[in-house]
Amino acid sequence: MIRHLVHLRFRDDVSAVEKQALYDRLAGLGGHIDGILDFQSRRNVSVETPLVRGFLDMFWLDFRDQAARDAYLVDPEHQAIGADIVACPEGGAEGVFVCDIDV
Repeated sequence: MIRHLVHLRFRDDVSAVEKQALYDRLAGLGGHIDGILDFQSRRNVSVETPLVRGFLDMFWLDFRDQAARDAYLVDPEHQAIGADIVACPEGGAEGVFVCDIDV
C-alpha cells in the first residue's frame, strides 16, 4: 500500500470552509479512481512550532499499490483539484510538501 501525504501551508485568507471544500473534492476521487482505499485530512497539532514552518494542514490518500497512485497522479479531475490546492498556500507550490511512503 502507498500512503500519499500532502502537507500544506495555507495562506491566512483561506477559510476553513474553503479547505473543507477542497478536501471534499479529494475524498470524492475514491469513487472515481480505482485503488483509492482511504482519504483523511487533519490539522497539525505539533508544539514544535519552529520545525512546523507553517505547515498546519495535511491530508493523505491510501492507494492499493503504486499503479493506483500513478493513475491518480495523471487523472484530469485530480489535476484540476491539485491546481486549486496549489493556488491556496503561501508561495503556491512552495507551500506544499508531498511524501509517499510504503505502508
